Amino acid sequence: MADGKLPTVPETLLKRRKTLEKVKAARAAAKLKQRKANKEKRKVIFTRAENYVKEYRQKERDEIRLKRMAKKTGNFYVPPEAKLALVVRIRGINQVSPKVKKALQLLRLRQINNAVFVRLNKASINMLRLVEPYIAWGYPNLKTVRELIYKRGYGKVNYQRIPLTENSIIENSLGKRNIICIEDLIHEIFTVGRYFKQANNFLW
Repeated sequence: MADGKLPTVPETLLKRRKTLEKVKAARAAAKLKQRKANKEKRKVIFTRAENYVKEYRQKERDEIRLKRMAKKTGNFYVPPEAKLALVVRIRGINQVSPKVKKALQLLRLRQINNAVFVRLNKASINMLRLVEPYIAWGYPNLKTVRELIYKRGYGKVNYQRIPLTENSIIENSLGKRNIICIEDLIHEIFTVGRYFKQANNFLW
């Protein structure tokens, strides 16, 4: 330069650089925080899954033990009444009475091959009897519930049908009910827990 002065940087450019640096630092800190939170969450999910497996195994062992004890004493073991049913729509809507159509809508069985989990009580059993010619139903075991949710499970998010590909989808919708992962959802459905209604309504 003729006068020996260094080129000056405009003040607006300096401010922009500082702002960008702050944003980058904030993003990096948030990313690190999120990574730590995810790590902690994975531990919690893994622990819960382990506890559920122990619970299911204990239940199976108890049933086997009770059966053996009954056989030993010359009695019969009568298992407790099922609390959960899996209902599948097998017939269309031709010549369906309004009452039956309404019952099918309440059961969320609007199309052929739709399936829903139903909590069994007096009212729901009466409803199933009403729509019996149009449905097939039975008592699912843990393997069936797990495979259906893992392979065919969709969630209702903002009135949209979203495949259950991440635990965060479940947590965002059911986190308030302490259901944060797919194993929590399976446990809640299979055991017909306290938040069965919310968990079942979330499934599409």
